[in-house]
Amino acid sequence: MTAENPTGPLGGHLDDDDFPAYTMGRAAEMLGTTQGFLRAIGEARLITPLRSEGGHRRYSRYQLRIAARARELVDQGTPIEAACRIVILEDQLEEAQRINAEHRRAAEAANPTAAA
Repeated sequence: MTAENPTGPLGGHLDDDDFPAYTMGRAAEMLGTTQGFLRAIGEARLITPLRSEGGHRRYSRYQLRIAARARELVDQGTPIEAACRIVILEDQLEEAQRINAEHRRAAEAANPTAAA
């Protein structure tokens, strides 16, 4: 088995943050929360788990990080709907900052004398 041609039940998904590898029960256990909490943040549209062929919810590592942040806020007393909105806004801000940094680097590469 090589890195270019992975085999096994996960294929090449061991490093894929978006691969839905975790069942609802395992996700709740990892987060130290309840399955009801995961359903609630799903209903609030913070995360949308993929469904297995049998219809069971499956979560990715990225979704678990998002859910963990929402749980931190809820544990601090923030209502779940507000916590979900805060996490969404934090995620959007992070993405906008990443895009801005890419544009800044591209502009500096196109015109290196202006950056000095």
